[in-house]
Amino acid sequence: MRQLYTLLFYLLLPILLLRLWWRGRKAPGYRQNWSQRLGLGPAVGQPVIWIHAVSVGETVAIAPLVNRLLARYPQHRLLITNMTPTGAAQVRTLFGDRVEQRFCPWDLPLALRAFLRRTHPELCIIVETELWPNLINQCARAEVPVLLANARLSERSARGYQRFSALTKPMLQQLSLIAAQAPADAERFAVLGMPPERVDVTGSIKFDLEPDAGQVASGRTLREQLGLERPVLIAASTHQGEDEILLQAWQQLKAVHPELALILVPRHPERFDAVAELCRGYSDRLVRRSRGDRPDEHTELYLGDSMGELMLFYAAADIAFVGGSFSGTGGHNPLEPAALGLPVVMGPDCFNFQSITDALKEAGGLVRVADAAGLQAQLSIWLEGVDRRREAGQQAAAFVAANRGALDRLEQAVSRLLSQG
Repeated sequence: MRQLYTLLFYLLLPILLLRLWWRGRKAPGYRQNWSQRLGLGPAVGQPVIWIHAVSVGETVAIAPLVNRLLARYPQHRLLITNMTPTGAAQVRTLFGDRVEQRFCPWDLPLALRAFLRRTHPELCIIVETELWPNLINQCARAEVPVLLANARLSERSARGYQRFSALTKPMLQQLSLIAAQAPADAERFAVLGMPPERVDVTGSIKFDLEPDAGQVASGRTLREQLGLERPVLIAASTHQGEDEILLQAWQQLKAVHPELALILVPRHPERFDAVAELCRGYSDRLVRRSRGDRPDEHTELYLGDSMGELMLFYAAADIAFVGGSFSGTGGHNPLEPAALGLPVVMGPDCFNFQSITDALKEAGGLVRVADAAGLQAQLSIWLEGVDRRREAGQQAAAFVAANRGALDRLEQAVSRLLSQG
């Protein structure tokens, strides 16, 4: 099955290269360093710990572990690979030249062998569920242990993997260890064929996030500029179609709360200009972060069109809507606003963070709504009831604090695998 998969991948290679060029029209980063996707690039002279984080969210999630590994293994070079230019940019923002950043090779044996010859990693850490059969197989052949860190597997994804069990089961059995976020994730991996003795439930390292003090301070400054006495709603990591939902809700809520400000942070940078045009259809009191203009108490809409500053925007808000939950994409991380003591509201699509959203909801820090009408109703409840809003925010922050510790367990797993090598 893997040989058939590989043959199809090679046949699709011209299309992949064309797609890379096509996406590069709007996001030039896709055309940069394209040869790295074929495994090419300079050799790394130091011992290497390879971390693969597909994009921005995974890079931010693994950042605390990266900082620990930099301190604990100064003789090693940390190599972080990404699939997207935004992920690569996030690596450079967070770590600068303290780590090596490259694009991950496509899942082709020749590309992966070329990459491994140039880097000779002592350990490969894959963040969450970025599973590629040839990548794992080539690491196994090169005797490179592979750790699937902060692993999660939704019921939906498990069903998808189950349909290709002839490919999935051998791939999982070549993994050295899975550090699962929750018992349900561990069970799904075991059902798919991962030996249970190689699955640990370590919890989610996203509970161990430490908001950047500089960003939080900048967020407080932004809030002072917008006005301390007015309510501020943030719509974070929105996808196409969600901006309209939030803007319409904001417009209707303003009839009762005329001072309400909305911070809108689209998920993908290629949408920034389009969302700005959409905002202008609702208000001419729009300020864009990218333009460097200073907001004030008359600003109604603030567009967070920058990368790597999401915690700054959260720190300026009272209530958080987390996007991807009305778009069918499974929702994004609700723990970031929760850690700052914000009550969180999300739509019905939360399968990417199912166990976390369920637990945060049970703790009283998150509310899930079925549709736009439910969203507006919940926002109205929190805007009219300041005490209820603050209580939900306190419960959210307490929930995050009570679930810390996964980072320590993951660091121990890394140490064990490196010592076995």
